[in-house]
Amino acid sequence: MSSFLTSERLDAIEARLLSEGRVVAAELARDFATSEDTIRRDLRALAAAGRCRRVYGGALPATPSKGPISSRARLAAPVKEALGAALARLVEPGMTVFLDTGSTNLAAARALAASSDLGGVTLVTHTPAIAAALVEARGGALVAIGGRVDPVIGAAIGAHALEEIAGLRPDLLLLGTCGLDPEGALTAHSVEDAAVKRRLAANSGAVATACDRSKIGTAGPFSVIELAACDTLVIEAGLPQTVRDRLADIGPELIEVETV
Repeated sequence: MSSFLTSERLDAIEARLLSEGRVVAAELARDFATSEDTIRRDLRALAAAGRCRRVYGGALPATPSKGPISSRARLAAPVKEALGAALARLVEPGMTVFLDTGSTNLAAARALAASSDLGGVTLVTHTPAIAAALVEARGGALVAIGGRVDPVIGAAIGAHALEEIAGLRPDLLLLGTCGLDPEGALTAHSVEDAAVKRRLAANSGAVATACDRSKIGTAGPFSVIELAACDTLVIEAGLPQTVRDRLADIGPELIEVETV
């Protein structure tokens, strides 16, 4: 088959992936009248180009950008500001709250910093950008977790950070997530970041996370926790009813936020 036809098939597979949320190699082989070996090569090529995430038997859409937190914060900024503000409203006076890394959590930190009085909240983070946003927050205390900072993740995620985090028992974790796959698992791009997130979730009294529509139905390479282990999921209003029903069936409280 010519490279042009192969290119057409790759584009068609990606289009189906984006419209249906996942593809199965055996079904693609049947529909394109080719072998499963050919389809598997196609999926490997798409994955290598960052256009999908390979899973057993097929593929899922790729998660959104893996760039530095400063770059990610500028993508869909109004949406992240609205989701972040909703996360900030979950914080109650006297709580100890851990803000995980992520551009939506950075927006939550900015919303908290804009409060006139945090009511004795203790805010903890391992993300320098989030700590910087919170340093002048009124009526609260800030604790920064140290260690080696990953320049892409934007947070301390090494052994030193894990050791410090192991001793924490936050009332609330604002968990960052890179993708929410169709099976209901929250995922991450980095194995170290996933390990930190799992430890934080295990140690926290309650877990809340936010997903914009670009993350729902996508998968990073490393699983963090099941969505059912979250207490609250903040999402954009206006998602298809089938998606909302699926998320509601999994179990967390859904908070729908109007975004621009």
